[in-house]
Amino acid sequence: MIHITDGYVIDPKTNFQGYRDILIKDGKIAAVAERGTPLAALLQRAGETEAVEHIDAAGKIIAPGLVDVHVHFRDPGFTHKEDIESGAAAAAKGGFTSVVLMANTKPPVDNEETLAYVLGKGRETGLHIYTCANVTVGMKGREIVDMEMLSQAGAAGFTDDGVPILDETLLREALRRAAKLHKPVSLHEENPSRIANNGIHAGEAAAYYGIGGSPREAEICMVERDIRIALEEEADLSIQHISTKEAVELVRQAKKKSAHIWAEATPHHFTLTEKAAIVHGTLAKMNPPLREESDRMAIIEGLRDGTIDMIATDHAPHSAEEKAKPITEAPSGIIGLETALSLGIRELVAPGYLTLMELLGKMSCAPAVLYGLDAGYLAEKGPADLVIFDKDAVWRVEKDGFASKAANSPFIGEEMPGVVVYTICSGKIKYHAE
Repeated sequence: MIHITDGYVIDPKTNFQGYRDILIKDGKIAAVAERGTPLAALLQRAGETEAVEHIDAAGKIIAPGLVDVHVHFRDPGFTHKEDIESGAAAAAKGGFTSVVLMANTKPPVDNEETLAYVLGKGRETGLHIYTCANVTVGMKGREIVDMEMLSQAGAAGFTDDGVPILDETLLREALRRAAKLHKPVSLHEENPSRIANNGIHAGEAAAYYGIGGSPREAEICMVERDIRIALEEEADLSIQHISTKEAVELVRQAKKKSAHIWAEATPHHFTLTEKAAIVHGTLAKMNPPLREESDRMAIIEGLRDGTIDMIATDHAPHSAEEKAKPITEAPSGIIGLETALSLGIRELVAPGYLTLMELLGKMSCAPAVLYGLDAGYLAEKGPADLVIFDKDAVWRVEKDGFASKAANSPFIGEEMPGVVVYTICSGKIKYHAE
């Protein structure tokens, strides 16, 4: 058992905040009590007398373990970038206890065998590792997978993330089938026919590199189409890593019509603009690309007013050798699990755009609701999945300091607030900042 004392609890599900002591037993929260409640009283409530491990959380925040519903652990097929073990270590260091993996592996998660492999390796990590299955066979956009079988086998949702689904008829049928299964479909919203060079915004950054880049219209047209179909089919649709002000407004208007439309924003899209791609080169190349300051502020406003439900990292590890290639050849994406909470505190809470309660809700409770996960809250008899962090402590992002195999981050060298001290999953300490 673990006895946590003197911490300031923030629970976004109930909107509760205040000092509490917590007793953990058998993977569950056995008791939540007023600060200073004698341990003997808590043990009596839990029906136990055995010794416990004590954690002094004075000066720290205790929150539900963070939930990220958009990560890439590259396993199977690309384990030189990341694997499920190293990805889970990065998640734990960042305060995450539940993650949903994307399905663009090799082989892709379009079959029961690969799905079972990923879920089996995930269970070995001690974190809650879920995965989506693909929408289409081989991510080729021509044939829908056996969604019913994959759902029964444990798929958390469906996505061809990395590849947009261009066939409107096929997408409509996939959304219809997913709705019957009560599973979300998460879509990568970029039309390749509109893109000259992916990963770099078709603006100042593209001009700097002398390339065509990726225009905002590539995202806008797909978001507009996919929202329309999802509304007609009454299917849960998540717009992934939203990057344009126009797409934010499309989601805002759609949410007035239906609760089935969801959207996620990444920390890099609410923190950086295309200027970062000029400064950091391939370390700031991602799909969709970093765009203009007006887009960044529109994403922040979308988070503030509830248009954007979730913060998801799109944790995308690549090797140093891959990122060292020229701007048009290097793969897109950055790692994000270990910097996400700090960026949320620095870019959203500190300037007053969100309260800490609201930030934690978008990083735990809301994504758990979309995927139907038993996560994102703190309550007696609930899962003992917690993050304990010092919101005021400062740490420096070091290239050799990541738990991830990869270090492709534009934030290396920066100092950030918010130090994760403990990550506890199913009642077991999975990370401790010594």
